[in-house]
Amino acid sequence: MYSGVLIVESLVVGAELDGIPLTVRKVSRIAVGGTSAAQPDVWSLLEFDVERGTELAEVLSRSLASPGWYADFHDEHESFVIFPGRVFRYRRGDDAAREEAKEFGRGLAIPEQQLDWTR
Repeated sequence: MYSGVLIVESLVVGAELDGIPLTVRKVSRIAVGGTSAAQPDVWSLLEFDVERGTELAEVLSRSLASPGWYADFHDEHESFVIFPGRVFRYRRGDDAAREEAKEFGRGLAIPEQQLDWTR
């Protein structure tokens, strides 16, 4: 089972996460600092668990707004980091693969402090 947090504002208008069962653990709204020009100052967070990680990653790669957004989720063995049009999947603790994903995020002008997903 994978766990993650989705920022609802990161989805393109009209996006639907349909057909992939998610267990919602928590929904919250937070005020954030250090956002990019493409990001609002208040985010809606959806904390979830999902079994079908590969399918969710594919859907999210087509559903995330660009520029400036990503999503991530993980289990005890691997991490998924998803950007618009690109999915990184690697074993947890693989610092080289994590850095490759972070570098891709930098290229999308995602603020450095947001490139902080779970190792």
